[in-house]
Amino acid sequence: MSTTAEQATTLSVVVPMYNEEAVLPIMAERLRKVLDGLDVSYEVVAVDDGSTDATAAVLIGLRRYWPQLRIIRLRRNGGHQAALTAGMHRAVGQYVASIDADLQDPPELIKDMLDLARSQNLDIVYGVRNDRSTDTVFKRWTAVGYYRMMRGFAGNRVPHNAGDFRLLSRVTVDALRALPEQQPVYRLLVPWLGFPSGTVEYSRERRAAGVTKYPLTKMVRLAADSVTSFSAAPLRLATWLGLAGFGVCIALVVWVLVAYFIGVTVPGWASLSVVLLFLGAVQLLCLGLLGEYVGRIFAAMQGRPAFFIAYDSAEDAAAAVADEEPVPAGRTR
Repeated sequence: MSTTAEQATTLSVVVPMYNEEAVLPIMAERLRKVLDGLDVSYEVVAVDDGSTDATAAVLIGLRRYWPQLRIIRLRRNGGHQAALTAGMHRAVGQYVASIDADLQDPPELIKDMLDLARSQNLDIVYGVRNDRSTDTVFKRWTAVGYYRMMRGFAGNRVPHNAGDFRLLSRVTVDALRALPEQQPVYRLLVPWLGFPSGTVEYSRERRAAGVTKYPLTKMVRLAADSVTSFSAAPLRLATWLGLAGFGVCIALVVWVLVAYFIGVTVPGWASLSVVLLFLGAVQLLCLGLLGEYVGRIFAAMQGRPAFFIAYDSAEDAAAAVADEEPVPAGRTR
């Protein structure tokens, strides 16, 4: 978009989505009602993360009656954080909100976020869940464990129960874009900035339609990315495990020497097996932890992009406007 468009747009709402054809009409109805009532210029950046269902077709249909809807399609599925990154990098608003398409985070709260940011001159407003009763017991337990672990690694700046539903100022978005992160985890990166922030609490709702796109495997991957992106604690754990293994070995050597000198030299296969298994387990665990970090270094050195843009409706619109501009006399296109 042009610089003029960037200055004119007050709010961008980034909505990453993957196979959300069932919930899109409901989401669009609720979100548009909220945004039209804000009395500010806005755009909705819908990022289709390589969906294999009719998500793209539904978005095109919605855009015919909703000119503020901007469609970005990725060439392949890059994951939730990659889709969120694509939307944030292309959003042009003075404030950028992010929300999932499943409507578990209420879009009506965007007004409160924007009002709070403006009234208190905040760069970040987090949506904090004060009631997760609609989630399964397993989901609640894992969420509690995740946030406790993240606060332990990254400090108390990480808000408890704050996901990817947030509002950021243009300064914050530009700061995030300047970071050299290959696999950004915004739940940790945004608090790490330390910019002035506030919170708005809400009760988490049930998914409006469709099924979750965030199974256990993706939650585990997010936790692993969070830990290895933001802390060297696992490497220190490997060091302590190595020291513990070394201490056990020294104790066993002393025990063997004492047994030899007092004449108790009957060998036992059980103790030998336990020692070998313990040392092998410690070594493999340490190698695995080191491998995670080496893999991240390798990925950073390659510098491969996390996403590839296949289509951006804003670029098509800009090209159409350029084609309609009058050509000065004596010049040709």
